[in-house]
Amino acid sequence: MDPCIPLPIPDDQLKDLVDKAKDYALMHGICMRQKDNFDRDALHFAPFVLFPTPFPRDEYRKSVELQTVLNELMHKVAHDYDFLKETLKHTIKVDEFTGRLWNIYETIMSEGGPTQEVEVGLFRSDYFCCCGSKGIKQVEFNTVASSFGCVTSKLVHLHKYVVAEAGHSELLKDIPDNGALEGLAGGLVEAWKIYNKPKSVILFLVEDVTYNVCDQKFHEFEIRKQCPEVFVIRKTLTELANRAQLNQDKSLWIDGHEVGVVYMRCGYHPDQYPTEKEWEARLLMEHSLAIKCPSINYHLAGTKKVQQELAKPGQVEKFLGYKAQIESVRDIFTGLYSLDHDEAGDMSYDAAIANPDRFVLKPQREGGGNNVYGEDIKPFLEKIKDSEERNAYILMDRIQPPVTTNYMVRPGQEAKLVNVISELGIFGYVIGDKNRIITNKQVGQMLRTKLSHVDEGGVAAGLGALDSVYLVDAGSCCST
Repeated sequence: MDPCIPLPIPDDQLKDLVDKAKDYALMHGICMRQKDNFDRDALHFAPFVLFPTPFPRDEYRKSVELQTVLNELMHKVAHDYDFLKETLKHTIKVDEFTGRLWNIYETIMSEGGPTQEVEVGLFRSDYFCCCGSKGIKQVEFNTVASSFGCVTSKLVHLHKYVVAEAGHSELLKDIPDNGALEGLAGGLVEAWKIYNKPKSVILFLVEDVTYNVCDQKFHEFEIRKQCPEVFVIRKTLTELANRAQLNQDKSLWIDGHEVGVVYMRCGYHPDQYPTEKEWEARLLMEHSLAIKCPSINYHLAGTKKVQQELAKPGQVEKFLGYKAQIESVRDIFTGLYSLDHDEAGDMSYDAAIANPDRFVLKPQREGGGNNVYGEDIKPFLEKIKDSEERNAYILMDRIQPPVTTNYMVRPGQEAKLVNVISELGIFGYVIGDKNRIITNKQVGQMLRTKLSHVDEGGVAAGLGALDSVYLVDAGSCCST
């Protein structure tokens, strides 16, 4: 797939554009803290590619239009206790983390349901454009701590600036604006207004050490811009465990603040619950009157096992009523297979052993770096062949996206012209309860681009970079 402008470009022009892009990133907060040299008072620009990456126009529009349908689908899934129980029944026995989340959900449901029925989900649906099907295929659906919406909202302006500086202003009309920052912050503000306690705060639940700090802080600044009367506080799960409490009316309080909304930017990985105290804090939070983002049932609905179950014939139809909606959702699913100890699971196991390069092996985990690919699948599966641990994984067809070239720009390194592939993320938010949806919106997008020859593409890990969309006609994307 051809890049948006012919590459390579002359060295003197490259140096000029890279210097300008780095300065723009630093001066507009497109930044992160470095993991290998952490300094609370220092930021480096986040890794990015120099030019926006081509993506088929019609498929991009499809993904945007589909987001509210997916928001509705996942909202309804999250409120179907029987579906979640049946889908996760094997997984929760062998995946300790998912099991602990399920136990919290069961505790809440056995007590008659949540104290606060309203919940807010800031969701992101991720896609590759697949050369095989000539269309988008869903990689995953994120229901907790969906990141980079804010930083990539800034990045699109960097890319427009760089493209214009490169002498290609005619391309600007095909770089879509990105309202993820305003939209995601707006979802939290709307939830706070529904809580309707003017002195309550929005609590950001954060890691002990935050590297992706700008992405979080832009949320805070935008919330203050949209609603000057609300305050945002930042606390860790451990701080919540040590100092939070519930009043008689189940309102959640910490350090003298009543919490109206809890926005989780951590709590999605086992490492974030180092002791029982953190699990007790999560249960305390779920017991509270605060509006959760996400609620425990939204969190569970985002597991890979639920994604795999929804891909089975007849499952989406349980939750969506219109044929066009059902068909549009089913069209984005790639092959997703159970590895449970039954006939279907054994068939999936045998297929993966025979042709491991065709698949990706996925656990029930967020945060990246957890999947198993290619030739690593065979020995991994053989090790757990007769173990119940097999039930904790699903198998997914490996999607083959188009390859293009771009300059990857990273702190402390020369810009490199590399072969890359890109993953599109579409952001949306939904607010509602078990009986209704109050608000359902699509709000923006992001693009993450990684080296074409690597499996994982973590931005902080050095294999991936932030990106923006450049819209092209479908015929430009995949060679026939």
